[in-house]
Amino acid sequence: MAAPSELIVSARDHEVDANDAAPVIRKIVHLDMDAFYASVEQRDNPELRGKPVAVGGSAARGVVAAASYEARAFGVRSALPSVTAKRRCPELVFVKPRFDVYRSVSAQIHQIFTEHTDLIEPLSLDEAYLDVTENKQGIAFATEIASLIRARIKEVTGLNASAGISYCKFLAKMASDLNKPNGQAVITPKMGPAFVAELAVKKFHGVGPATAEKMQRLGIVTGADLREKSLTFLRDNFGKSGGWYYRISRGIDERPVQPDRPRKSIGAEDTFAADIFDLASAKTELLPLASKVWRHAENKRISGRTVTLKVKYADFQQITRSRSVGHNMRSADEISETATALLTEIFPVKKGIRLLGVTLSSLGEESETPGDTQMSLL
Repeated sequence: MAAPSELIVSARDHEVDANDAAPVIRKIVHLDMDAFYASVEQRDNPELRGKPVAVGGSAARGVVAAASYEARAFGVRSALPSVTAKRRCPELVFVKPRFDVYRSVSAQIHQIFTEHTDLIEPLSLDEAYLDVTENKQGIAFATEIASLIRARIKEVTGLNASAGISYCKFLAKMASDLNKPNGQAVITPKMGPAFVAELAVKKFHGVGPATAEKMQRLGIVTGADLREKSLTFLRDNFGKSGGWYYRISRGIDERPVQPDRPRKSIGAEDTFAADIFDLASAKTELLPLASKVWRHAENKRISGRTVTLKVKYADFQQITRSRSVGHNMRSADEISETATALLTEIFPVKKGIRLLGVTLSSLGEESETPGDTQMSLL
C-alpha cells in the first residue's frame, strides 16, 4: 500500500486562501477512523494483528458490530449475522466490544480535533465533520490540516484515520472513502459537480438500497441521471427528499457543521426485498435494527425511555406504535424486546410488510449500569 502522503490529492491550486478577497468557500474535513473497534482490539492484543477480527456477536448468534480489514477481504462487514460471517471466514475471531476503551480513545481523538477548530460535529465515536475554514493555527490549506490531524492521531493512539476534504459535508464524506484505509482525498469546488455526475446513486451517502432501487426503476443510475430530473419530478417521487437530491446532484450542500447538535431520537429502518407475512420473520428483522439503534445510542452516550415501531405495508400504508418505560433502555435486547412486543400486537397481518423501523426517543444521559456494554451491535 502506498504511503499516506502518496494518497493525498493536492488541491492547493484550487483552495481559497484566508487572505484572499474572494468569497469564502468553506473547508470541511470528514475524519473517519479505519475499522475503529477492530483496530483498537488489534492494537491492544498483538495476537489479533494480521488476523480477521469481528467485534460483537459470537460464532453462534448475534451480528457483527465491526470487522477488521483482514475480515472484510472475506466479505465480513458490520450488520452481517455472525453465523454468515463465520461461514464466509472460518478463521474469524470474535471479540466482545469494550466501549469504555473505545470512548477513551474517541476522547483522545476529539481532543486532537480541538487543537485546530471548535466547529466539530461528531457522528459517532469514530467519525466527525470539522469546519476548518477559520482554524486556530491559521493554516491556509485544509489538506494540510487533515494530514496533521491524521499524523497526530497515529502518534497518540497508534491508529490510522482517513480523511475527506471538500467545500461541503456531503462531498467531504464521500471523499473520505476514496483512499481508505490510511489515506485522504479532496474534492474541490471545480471537481464537485463532475464527481457527483459520475457517481452511482447507490453510492450516495444517505441513499439506501430501497431508494437506489426505486431510482433505477425511474432511469436514475448516476448523478448525471439525477441532475436531468426536474425538481417537480423529484419531489413527486421522493417527497421532501426530492429537494435534497436536486441540490446534491449539482454538488450543492449548504448544511453547516453543527457542534453539539441535540438529538430528539435515534432510529433505524430496513426495506425488504420480499414482503413479510409471518411474525417469526418479522421478529428476526427487528434484532439488527434494535442493535443499530443501541450502537448509535452508545456512541452518543445517551439512552431513551420510548421505543417506537414503524411498519410500512406493501400498499405503502404506514403505522407506528410506541411504548415508554420508567427508565432508560439498558441494552439492545431491551429495545428489541419492547419493539417485538409492539410488533406482536399487530399480527396476524392481512397484507405484507415491506419495511420495519425502530426508534428510540425521550432521550437522556445513558444509564451506567453493570453489564451495559455486553451487547451485540451493528
